[in-house]
Amino acid sequence: MSERPWPRPLQPGDHVQLAAASSALQGEAISRLEAGIRVLQRWGLEVENHPNLERHWGYYAGSDAERRADLLPKAPLVACVRGGWGSARLLEQPLMDAFLGAPAHWLLGFSDVTSLLWARQAAGLPGGIHGPMLTSLAAEPAWSQERLRALLFGEPLPSLAGTPWRPGQAEGPCLVGNLTVATHLLGTPHLPDLRGVILLLEDVGEAPYRIDRMLSHWRLSGALQQVAGIGFGSFSDCEADAEDARDPERSFALEAVLKERCGDLGVPLVAGLPFGHQCGNAALPIGRRACLDGERGVLTLL
Repeated sequence: MSERPWPRPLQPGDHVQLAAASSALQGEAISRLEAGIRVLQRWGLEVENHPNLERHWGYYAGSDAERRADLLPKAPLVACVRGGWGSARLLEQPLMDAFLGAPAHWLLGFSDVTSLLWARQAAGLPGGIHGPMLTSLAAEPAWSQERLRALLFGEPLPSLAGTPWRPGQAEGPCLVGNLTVATHLLGTPHLPDLRGVILLLEDVGEAPYRIDRMLSHWRLSGALQQVAGIGFGSFSDCEADAEDARDPERSFALEAVLKERCGDLGVPLVAGLPFGHQCGNAALPIGRRACLDGERGVLTLL
């Protein structure tokens, strides 16, 4: 499928549409959302009111139909308010068809929103940004907030530095996402073309054996063998639990799992890149060509 043009850069006065596509907002999340909205307003953007941000259907932020309607673009930026779980359910109906018929627009989010970002890329729809939710934006450091602003407004972005694990250089479109969510797209029509991509993965709250299981799934499906390079962001709270850690001969550390499952693929590996669930979640455009330098541990957008 031929790819459509990228959305235009934002300008002061542009509108932002709020989308609650995953889990319900509750408790302090509302105040964090309000703080994130104020960041966008400082950039000169007009944030549209959402009819009911406290709606819920079980643990979701509304029914599938309500959450799908949130994503139908009426503004040049659709910003997801939080993650959790639920966005993959919205792909059961032809959501991408509605996107294809709409003006080009940006979609911002990460974590559970990986399913929407990757489905857009698979459908040839650029404009997905893996970056802070509005409930986490205000807590981001100044450099991360500025990076997102610069990306949205069409300004150059600095390279990201990590830790080199395997040498080599690779260029290709960057595909960024949460490992758990992305794994559940394997074997579906919503998985983007993996040939030659720079695969950038992060996760949270997954024990090393579960990460081992997911990466083994990628290998068994042949998906991991297609990529040109792999970069790892933060894997927060993903180390072995206390009992396993007391007996390391009966467990593996996270680093050992990542290196063992990916180190024999013949591609550059870089770890510790600043994106993911830890504060300091660098915004990255899905599908933008990038260079991963395994010698220096650097990711550069081209």
